[in-house]
Amino acid sequence: MEASAKTPEEPEEAKLSKTQQLKKVFKEYGAVGVSFHICISLVSLGMFYLLVSSGIDMAAVLCKLGFSEAMVRSRMAAGTSTFVLAYAIHKLFAPARISITLVSVPLIVRYFRKTGLFKPPTAAP
Repeated sequence: MEASAKTPEEPEEAKLSKTQQLKKVFKEYGAVGVSFHICISLVSLGMFYLLVSSGIDMAAVLCKLGFSEAMVRSRMAAGTSTFVLAYAIHKLFAPARISITLVSVPLIVRYFRKTGLFKPPTAAP
């Protein structure tokens, strides 16, 4: 009976944008979702800053990864600072960070609930 109750939710979730799904995860999992996403974002920004500051041609790397050259060039104006360039690349990878958060947070919370660190969810009134 429960499986049939979840069936109508699946198409609804498919219609939600990544941003709406992220807001739903934040609402459902609270501080764990927000904290995880912030940590992923900080690691991403730091990683891209290190790559840009080390002299790697990120425009060529991004083009090989499938980003359009016009979009890459528009984000990477000549003469921009290292941080601004790293931030622009960081923003290009937002869908990947959001996807990682959407997949990881429920798994993390489930693990913590199983080990007893978090209380099980309460039933809705």
